[in-house]
Amino acid sequence: MEIKKIPDLLSISNFPVGLGGCRNEGRQFDCCEHNITVMDEKSGETVHKISNHLVKLHHCSSLETNAGVLMQLENMTILCDDQWKLRMLLSKIKEKAGKIFTSYTQNCLIDTGIFANKAREAVKNKDPLAGVWVKCASYFLTDALFSINFKRPSPAHMLEMMRDMKKDNVNQNFLLIHQILGIERTSTSLLSRMVKSTIGFSDMVEGNGHSEIIKMKHDYMVGNSLLADCYFYLGYINRNNILKVKNSLHRKPEYIHVLKVGLDTESDLLTIDKQATSLIQSTNELLVNMKNHK
Repeated sequence: MEIKKIPDLLSISNFPVGLGGCRNEGRQFDCCEHNITVMDEKSGETVHKISNHLVKLHHCSSLETNAGVLMQLENMTILCDDQWKLRMLLSKIKEKAGKIFTSYTQNCLIDTGIFANKAREAVKNKDPLAGVWVKCASYFLTDALFSINFKRPSPAHMLEMMRDMKKDNVNQNFLLIHQILGIERTSTSLLSRMVKSTIGFSDMVEGNGHSEIIKMKHDYMVGNSLLADCYFYLGYINRNNILKVKNSLHRKPEYIHVLKVGLDTESDLLTIDKQATSLIQSTNELLVNMKNHK
C-alpha cells in the first residue's frame, strides 16, 4: 500500500497526518497495521480497512501533553502538514525527549505500585480480580523499563526487543516480569483461548474494529512460532483495555471471566501476594534510583 495515499483515502488530508508505530521504524511483521496519527483535535482510535490493509487511526491534539502519546509521536514520518503544525510539535518533542521519557517512566512506576497494591488488597479480600491487577502491574513495570531504555512500547515486538537489551541491574527486572506473566506456560491451545477472550473483551470495551487486528496478529505469530511474543501481546492489549473500564470491572462479572482467560491469570492468592510484593520492591528501588540520578 502506498502510505502517502492514506490521508486522501481516509479523507483526513486537510489535517496534519503522520505515520508512526513499528512500520515507521522498520520493525513490522507482515500482519502489522499501519499506525496513522491525525492531528484533528480529537481523541481515541478508529480502525479502517484499505484494500487488504488495516489502518489504526490515532486522533490527537496539537496541544498534546500526555507523555505516553508524545513518545509515540516521536520521529514519526510526516504525510501531510501544510501549516507545519506537526513539524513544530515534533521539534518540541525532540527538544524535550529526555523529560518526556522521564515523566513517562515515573508515571508507569507509580501505576505499577498502584496496581500491585490493588492486587495485595484484593488478595486480602479474596477478590477474583487479584490476578488481573498483578498482571497489569507487571505490564506497567515493562513500560517503565522500556522508557528507561528510551524505547517506546510496541506490544507485538516488545519481547523481541527485551532480548536485545543490555543486561544490567535495571533490566534484570525483566526476569521478574517474565515470571509473573507466566510466559513459559505458552502453548497454541492456551493462545487459542486467550485470543478469543481478548477479542471478546476488545469488542465489549472498544467496539472499534481493533479485534480484527488482534486476530490477525495472533494468527501470524502462532503461524510463525512466536508463541511467547503472542502471549505477551495479548496480555498487553488486555491491560490497555482494562484501563478504560477499571472502575466498573466489579460491576461487570462477564468482564472478570473473560479477563481470567485473556490474561491467563494466576489463581493462587499466596503466589499473587508474593508477586505483588516483589513488584512493589522493584518499583521502589527504581524510583529511588531515578531520584538519585536527577
